[in-house]
Amino acid sequence: MKTTINIYCDESCHLPNDGQKAMVLGALWCIATQSAAHNHAIAELKAKHRFSPFFEIKWTKVSPGKMDFYKELVNYFFDSSAMGFRAWVIPDKSILSHDQHNQTHDEWYYKMYFYLLRNLIFTDRKYHIYLDIKDTRSRMKLRKLREVLCNANYDFSRDIIERMQHVRSHDIGLMQLADVLIGAVSYHARGLSNSSAKNEIVQLIKDRTGLSLTRNTLPTEQKFNLCIWRPNNGGFENA
Repeated sequence: MKTTINIYCDESCHLPNDGQKAMVLGALWCIATQSAAHNHAIAELKAKHRFSPFFEIKWTKVSPGKMDFYKELVNYFFDSSAMGFRAWVIPDKSILSHDQHNQTHDEWYYKMYFYLLRNLIFTDRKYHIYLDIKDTRSRMKLRKLREVLCNANYDFSRDIIERMQHVRSHDIGLMQLADVLIGAVSYHARGLSNSSAKNEIVQLIKDRTGLSLTRNTLPTEQKFNLCIWRPNNGGFENA
């Protein structure tokens, strides 16, 4: 029987006119049979730090008063062996020329999702992929993304990518953990340093990975995989 992998996807600064230069797509993966245990452990961390069960973990909420919690959460990710993360970083959205490539920003956005996910999919496994819901128009695009991913893996019977659906992040601890890791990569990619608490989380990630967060990892890196999109260098750098 094939192992099933859950992948939780989200993004930071994905809108074309949001005033932010960099954009990050990210995916957190774990073995599906362990997802309930991970979500329970995250809920226990919240209880340990006296947060409400309904408290939604988000990068925007990282602050000095919550530092112990967020550091423990990030360390939980790095200490969990069968869990990994991949980020796809677009350093400068202003250089995009969608008209030249006969595409809309939304169409380009889903192309980026394809490149984010393709290195995480292996034909000897099954996948359940969850994306944080953004709007009511996303269903058709989600169907198209699944179709492209399946075709790229010769998965015409949909046996590999078994499920792809939208979810609401406030319901799933692992999706919230993905938000924190994506937020940290995005914060660093945008050159921000105005929050001492967020700086500390970024430094913790650097210390745990040994990465500068400005260069690509090897494409085969499993724990913390990072790819910087370089459209002016003939396509993709270590995509």
